[in-house]
Amino acid sequence: MSSASSHVAGAAMKLERVSKFYGEVRALDDVSFELQKGEFLTMLGPSGSGKTTSLRAIAGFIQPSEGRLFIDGRDMTGVPPQRRNIGMMFQDYALFPHMTVLENVGYPLETRGIKRAERVKRSMEMLETVGLAHCARRYPRQMSGGQQQRVALARALVFKPDIVLLDEPMAALDKKLRSQMQIEIMHIAKQVGATVVSVTHDQEEALVMSDRIAIFKDGRLAQIGTPQELYTRPNSEFVADFIGEANLLHGRARIEHETCLLEGAAWRAALPKSDPRVAHLAAGQGLCLVLRPERISLAQSSAERSNGAQGIVEDKIYLGVEYRLVVRFTDGTKVNLRSRDVAVIEDLRPGDRVTVGWDAEDIVIIAK
Repeated sequence: MSSASSHVAGAAMKLERVSKFYGEVRALDDVSFELQKGEFLTMLGPSGSGKTTSLRAIAGFIQPSEGRLFIDGRDMTGVPPQRRNIGMMFQDYALFPHMTVLENVGYPLETRGIKRAERVKRSMEMLETVGLAHCARRYPRQMSGGQQQRVALARALVFKPDIVLLDEPMAALDKKLRSQMQIEIMHIAKQVGATVVSVTHDQEEALVMSDRIAIFKDGRLAQIGTPQELYTRPNSEFVADFIGEANLLHGRARIEHETCLLEGAAWRAALPKSDPRVAHLAAGQGLCLVLRPERISLAQSSAERSNGAQGIVEDKIYLGVEYRLVVRFTDGTKVNLRSRDVAVIEDLRPGDRVTVGWDAEDIVIIAK
């Protein structure tokens, strides 16, 4: 093995400063990350962000303009798709209609020269894993969407690939089935120890299924981390707004003795100057306060709070287990809050004055 690849020992896959240009367009711009064996990574981002281009580069369908790709420590840059030992599951499943379920699952083994008896044995074992052994003799047209998806997954896993790539795997399913299949696919992947890279534009799917999420923007990797890290510690307004629901409040920092005051036209928050979140802020510096809706609460009185604001209820929406309130501050800024405190919220009406507040530990500060 060359010295170039020795530094990626232990990683199932590594992208090293990968870029892809189409003329003047940078579809991928200096993207680097590693994937560990058995990890489920989802690439998430808006259309044109670079997530699908990354998937195609990993698969070998396109070659990077710059950078290198390692799979299991081996430099795969320039290696054609059929020599990469990668399993793929496409959005439309791409099952062969003239083949039985068993034959579909066994097809990758057949192309690798595995004898029939061994093919059948391994295919049946994989169908057992995905809970479809009883459907082995059926044809794809006789299967539901969710069943076809599991057949496609079995086919992608049966030859023990180094990596499995999922391209918008839930897009064809209705919402209820999609939620069910997210958990099923995650469990099956863990059961067989598969290393998975998935592409989706569905935040919920990414949060449910992933060990880590890579968020793309304009061809670059905006942030990579666990779902919890991205939700509680986003590194930019884009990531905060893209993962889950976020209130973004813009203001400035003001230093008073041992306190750092964060202030907008109609809201304020106070933190000790020693708090590491404000250590890098200078007096007068612009900032964005990130607040999740479930972290904002209604104050019992309109007394001045060190972390909060006064406003008017604009909307009250009942969501079954909780209420969603839209509150407009005096400067016109609107925030969403979610609460299960029925006793406090039930009697509120649009137009009512309220005081909202938050705990200092629940805010994320992004410097401008």
